Amino acid sequence: MDLRSLRYFVETVRLNSFTQAAEKLNVTQSTISKMVRQLEQEVGTELLLRSGRQLQLTDTGRVVFARGEEMLAAMQQLTMEVADLQAAQSGHLTVGIPPMINLLFTPVLKTFRKRHPGISLTLKEDAGQALERQVASGELEIGMTVLPADPQLGLQTAPIVSYPIWALAARGTFPKQRSTLKLKALATLPLVMLTDDFALTRSLRHAFAQAGIAPEIAAQSGQWDWLVAMASAGMGVALLPEPLVHRLAIGQLDRLKLVEPELQWQAAHVWRGPYLSHAARAWLEVCNEVLGTGA
Repeated sequence: MDLRSLRYFVETVRLNSFTQAAEKLNVTQSTISKMVRQLEQEVGTELLLRSGRQLQLTDTGRVVFARGEEMLAAMQQLTMEVADLQAAQSGHLTVGIPPMINLLFTPVLKTFRKRHPGISLTLKEDAGQALERQVASGELEIGMTVLPADPQLGLQTAPIVSYPIWALAARGTFPKQRSTLKLKALATLPLVMLTDDFALTRSLRHAFAQAGIAPEIAAQSGQWDWLVAMASAGMGVALLPEPLVHRLAIGQLDRLKLVEPELQWQAAHVWRGPYLSHAARAWLEVCNEVLGTGA
């Protein structure tokens, strides 16, 4: 059933006039008459009895009018809901976020909830490389990782934050009165690192390869607080980004910033292809505003 014919019919019945319906819909009266006849042909029976200037609904006409109003109201509601989505006023967004990054996003979440209360937001925690694969496969629209992202996945990237990486070890491991540690010094020290699922580990392995270092990895864990505990126990040097160092590295620990080169922990959003939903764009806008990046 043609919705335009249905709309013309419903408006004619409401106004009880072909002429007034034509004026309201900004079409000619002959167009209204033609569309109503077309609807009657589609239904297979008369819908309106024309008696002078009065219009009377047939039994079928009453059913078509009642259901037609419901259908047109549903279409109007659909149009409004689509417009709301386009205005980022409603909808749902799932953002993939690594556990190491989530500590930075409390102010972002607060602002996003306040500005876009109609958007249902879900945070899915997983390692950066796993999130990259989920975004590439279409399971997630947008996620976060540590750069560089896997080039074979062909993902779009937008940096969020960038912090230097620090070395943490039991008190007395590093020379006194030092505030920095050259990367090559790690060649002779055991390391405790995040598992290979983490994008930070991928980034560190790349830096070691570039520097010609074959690191001695004493242990790996998916829990950064456990890495700190192992470093405190003297098992090896933990390599963590600055925000975590300031939050966790307390007590009997030496803390030195890595230099030559100064390695950066650069977190970024990743997504697939040129299109992003309005909800995802709204998320990036808030990240840009709160964190002061070019997201």
